[in-house]
Amino acid sequence: MPSTLKPIGIGVLSFAHGHSGMYCDSIQHFDDAKLIAAWDADASRAQEMATRFGMEYSVSYQEVLARDDIDAVIITSETSSHIELIEAACAAGKNILCQKPMVTTIADCDRVIEAVDKSGVHFQMAFQMRCDPMNRQIKKWVDEGAIGNVGAIRRRHCIDMLFNEGFINGPAKWHFDAEKNIGMFFDDAVHAADFLYWIMGKPISVMAEIGNTLTNVAPDDCGMAIYKWQTESGMAMGTLYNSSVALAGENTCEVYGDKGVIIQNHDDMVSTRNLPKGAQGLKLFRQETGQWEYFDYELPPSHGERIKAIPRDWLDTLKSGDAPKVSARDGKVSVEMCAHAYQSSKEGQRILF
Repeated sequence: MPSTLKPIGIGVLSFAHGHSGMYCDSIQHFDDAKLIAAWDADASRAQEMATRFGMEYSVSYQEVLARDDIDAVIITSETSSHIELIEAACAAGKNILCQKPMVTTIADCDRVIEAVDKSGVHFQMAFQMRCDPMNRQIKKWVDEGAIGNVGAIRRRHCIDMLFNEGFINGPAKWHFDAEKNIGMFFDDAVHAADFLYWIMGKPISVMAEIGNTLTNVAPDDCGMAIYKWQTESGMAMGTLYNSSVALAGENTCEVYGDKGVIIQNHDDMVSTRNLPKGAQGLKLFRQETGQWEYFDYELPPSHGERIKAIPRDWLDTLKSGDAPKVSARDGKVSVEMCAHAYQSSKEGQRILF
């Protein structure tokens, strides 16, 4: 565990994922953390980003991991490279913030868990939904029984990246390379999957349809999955809708209970970017009052601001010595939820967990 008397030294292993720059942009303004060194398989990209954030460029990730002044690393490479970098960082005793999805296979999830358990490093997944004040309020309401027993939940998480020529023809196109990242549903629905798991626990089954609707540049551009949970009151159902070809949106989450309803708006990229006049983020309906209660959460100017909240949350947890907010075992569940959704879509049947 790094000393709380000096800034936490941080290394970055790859800038392949665009969120890496957002994380670094946040960290460079912290007094209790310092960006030290960076590596990337793309040397020119590493040199450019290292210069931008005042970091030293390293010719190999092993060189970064060997440094005594680095306490933790941020892994933001192509997803298929995560397992190699995670195992190396664990062996070097470096704490880890890992970009989503954790890895590309369930078998590799078990390798991550084994490496983290053996090394004892602090490992946390980067899921911004768990950092957002509105989502934390939803979690609090459900946990304290504000809406009673939950019978149904719906989460939408959409982007428009497959309409973006710079994305589909640029260096970020690895996101929809089947070997490096499976597909767009796997890449992005994993956020909503983790949210559903965080709120409801691990589901017991899934039925899904995943494929191409408006484009054909990626293995898939849209997916819908229906999950089922066994609950104390019987059963709950949930739907996950993820699209990479959505131009705009509004309603992002609905939670229906026997004593109330929660509605959340404007918590994905396409809905935050296109806020209508008078946009309302969160409201709660209580059966006992028969009225809606509105909550004045400030909606950020871009979804990127939510992403930038991850490093502060991670570092606070790391410094406190508390358990990771999203552990390697948690990371496995979201991978399972997406992998089983693909399996269901391919086989045309319900998949049991």
